[in-house]
Amino acid sequence: MRFRPALALLFALTLTAAHAQSAPDAAAGGEAPRAASTLPLKPTDPQADAAQLSARFLTRFHYDAKPLDDAMSQRIYKAYVDLLDGEKVFFTQADMDKFAPLKTRLDDAIWNRDLSGPFAMFNLYVQRAVDRMSYARALVRQGFDLSRDESYTFDRKDAAWPKDQAELDDLWRKRTKNDWLRLKLAGKNDEDIRKTLDRRYANYIERVKQLDGEDAFQTFMTAYAETTDPHTDYLGPRQAENFDISMKLSLEGIGAVLQQREEYIQVREVVPAGPAAKSGKIHVGDRIAAVGQGASGPMVDVIGWRVDDVVKLIRGKKGTTVRLEILPADVGLDGKHELVTLVRQKVSIEEQAAKKKVIEIDDGGVKRKIGVIDLPTFYSDFGARRDGDQNYKSATRDVARLLGELKQEGVQGVIVDLRNNGGGSLDEANELTGLFIDQGPVVQVRKANGEVDAQGDEQPGMAWSGPLAVLVNRGSASASEIFAAAIQDYGRGLIIGQPTFGKGTVQNLVDLDRFAQNDGEKPQLGELKMTIAEFFRINGGSTQLKGVTPDIQFPKNGDEKDFGESTYDNALAWTQIAPADYKPVADLKAYLPQLQAAHDARVAKSPAWKLMLDELAQYRKMRDQTTISLNFAQREAERKQLDAIQADFRARHKAIDGTVADDAGPTLDDGLNANERSLKSELKQEDEAKKANDPQLQETAHILFDAIGLIKADPKLAAEVLPYGGKDMAWAQPREAAAPTASH
Repeated sequence: MRFRPALALLFALTLTAAHAQSAPDAAAGGEAPRAASTLPLKPTDPQADAAQLSARFLTRFHYDAKPLDDAMSQRIYKAYVDLLDGEKVFFTQADMDKFAPLKTRLDDAIWNRDLSGPFAMFNLYVQRAVDRMSYARALVRQGFDLSRDESYTFDRKDAAWPKDQAELDDLWRKRTKNDWLRLKLAGKNDEDIRKTLDRRYANYIERVKQLDGEDAFQTFMTAYAETTDPHTDYLGPRQAENFDISMKLSLEGIGAVLQQREEYIQVREVVPAGPAAKSGKIHVGDRIAAVGQGASGPMVDVIGWRVDDVVKLIRGKKGTTVRLEILPADVGLDGKHELVTLVRQKVSIEEQAAKKKVIEIDDGGVKRKIGVIDLPTFYSDFGARRDGDQNYKSATRDVARLLGELKQEGVQGVIVDLRNNGGGSLDEANELTGLFIDQGPVVQVRKANGEVDAQGDEQPGMAWSGPLAVLVNRGSASASEIFAAAIQDYGRGLIIGQPTFGKGTVQNLVDLDRFAQNDGEKPQLGELKMTIAEFFRINGGSTQLKGVTPDIQFPKNGDEKDFGESTYDNALAWTQIAPADYKPVADLKAYLPQLQAAHDARVAKSPAWKLMLDELAQYRKMRDQTTISLNFAQREAERKQLDAIQADFRARHKAIDGTVADDAGPTLDDGLNANERSLKSELKQEDEAKKANDPQLQETAHILFDAIGLIKADPKLAAEVLPYGGKDMAWAQPREAAAPTASH
């Protein structure tokens, strides 16, 4: 995932920090937070070292190494400006003129270990952001003329820079007026609107002031890394630690998901079986007022702190103690605080782990069970595996276990749902494919020197040899594409959904501290996630740019012009190499036309599918809008039209889903930002979204249902579309006759 621009970083800290999980700390008892930032921010010697060391790696060992020269400097400059102010709402043309000399000097800044120029740009960004929010607060006190006939263009990525302060002021007048209008249309009175917006902008100013040199350096290095190629990234010490947690799906802490809401850090989720859950004293909605280390360490007031700084205090090694001063969810701000003492333990993050469920399809009096494995990411605890831990966390191990359970439940087909799975471990993609094929190559990897290595499954046997479908969409990338491509090339299963992302490159993590002279053990320089190779399908083609094209395609949502490898101007070109030595195990062309025809006929008369298409059309219409009226009467009329459309959608959802609540489905804009809504209502909406009908998954299950019917009715067809020539039909037998899971 790409690093957010500085503006979006602010919103991540203030609005959507829900997924900042408590994570293991480098020190046993937690660490003090970074000092509050004071302008001007200045680069440190370790940051200068990290930048120069990164440049040495990127210019020598990157898969498509490019020199760090004046040409690269100009590209870094453009990327850095886009990260700081991509919407052109803080800087003016005069500011850009002032920055212009840096266009060809950023290479020198890195090589000479002088980052004063990039930091000067970041400092001005901070100053401008505070100025703009202060100006917006002044506008709110005055109010607005809502009868004026004018419009606001909110999509400004292709706009010109405001030529002067007056033009910038007018832009912010319109931005602030639009914020006011949104709340007005949601039914708020003027006084409530004034209070809400003033608090919003004041909180934003506080968050801006908390940006520090680490944020400045991270943003600049992101610009450099991603200028090299879209998937090369610099990870500062904190980002590197969080990346490690996301791969191994475990941490040492208290087991709570925290979120910034106003000036408090609030508990958004209590992880089952973690120390917080076992204590019975930590609940969703509780606010953290102070944190203390050990049994008697001083309590540190954390009200108003950044969420990542609070998380860092709560992190710590297994077996150490942390004390939390809690303001319970069910009391007001003046309520009684409670002190909770917890011992940190290893906690599994199950939210991103593989999960299963069974869909029962009843069509024409025939009932079949279809197993579904939802895999959000290709995770692996590399460290635990390297250390010989027999219980290390792994996507392949979890999926193998789930397949065994699904067999015991008597499923006759399996869907692997990889929608929005952005990838992860290349080894896991390789090993996971091995659960569904006997033996053979899975992927080819070409290094920068042109050497090609075929990697594959060497273990005989399959964990699942029956009918298989892989559900993908535009968000399925990297390792997901390796898996889907291999299944498709072997003819092992149906690929269903939308064309995938198109990421065909391999990255490796370089721990920069290993190559520097650090005085202590504390990480200082961070890590470089660098592209070192390109992977190819076993048929010789690449998933780069083109992705994987499904055998049966579902409607696109229109995001492909803004999301995917093809949207990057520095993406590697598509190419191909010689095929690997492999032999397809089946030929799905034998029944694809029949499955496609049945699919087309079914969705043509499906109310759920028609509703999905109508909602997609409405989404595309709203997404393509770049300008909005600032006239209240016109906006009110537009809102009534939208209300009618969404009311129709809700009614249709209820008719289809049956048990879905009246307020499920699309809702009108309430004018609030995420952290301004009640946590209870936010969690309720998320829970309802999870329960809502999933027409694409249901249709995939129907397609697999059809495939099973065709296979069981025609032994000759089964011999063509199944591995082993259709001889292994254990999946089609009653549950008690199910074959045991192969060892993988």
